[in-house]
Amino acid sequence: MVDLGYKPLIKGEKVVLRPFKNEDFPFIEECLKDPEVLKLTGSSSDFDRESILKWYTTRNEQTDRLDLAIVDQSKGILVGEVVVNLYDEKSHSMNFRILIGPRGRNRGLGTEATKLIIDYVFKNTTINQLTLSVFDFNPRAKYVYEKVGFEVYGIDKNDLEFDGKWIDSINMKLTRENWISREKNAY
Repeated sequence: MVDLGYKPLIKGEKVVLRPFKNEDFPFIEECLKDPEVLKLTGSSSDFDRESILKWYTTRNEQTDRLDLAIVDQSKGILVGEVVVNLYDEKSHSMNFRILIGPRGRNRGLGTEATKLIIDYVFKNTTINQLTLSVFDFNPRAKYVYEKVGFEVYGIDKNDLEFDGKWIDSINMKLTRENWISREKNAY
């Protein structure tokens, strides 16, 4: 098991990753109700405000996962979240996911947040790899994941039904070994 009880403050050039605060909730709500977020995450538009608020107020207490707010430094507001969760003991790996709401798109904030959290995980834990799944109709996210080193290792055919069509889910992973190799080549 990996202890992720410590919730860091991670500063980049464009974003800050930090623990959630109560004043984030209106911005979280905006992200979670955004039609593009709902589509790209395969989420339902059902929104139970009380349970969502309770969920986010307990994120900082979790020791088996890391949930951090993505804050746009230029505006000082939450524009999304990064999550490392679902520890797999057999492979000593965890799942990664990111969500960027309407105020944070198309400015490189998601790419920077992805790099920051990946670097944090590999520098501060013993995790062997990070895994993720991205729906086939989200090529922008797939491009970002590949840019930071994730590689495709499988496809779940017809994983999501959306607007009467079946969408594949692309499974990707980034191993510690590949991350180290990329870090060495970056300098």
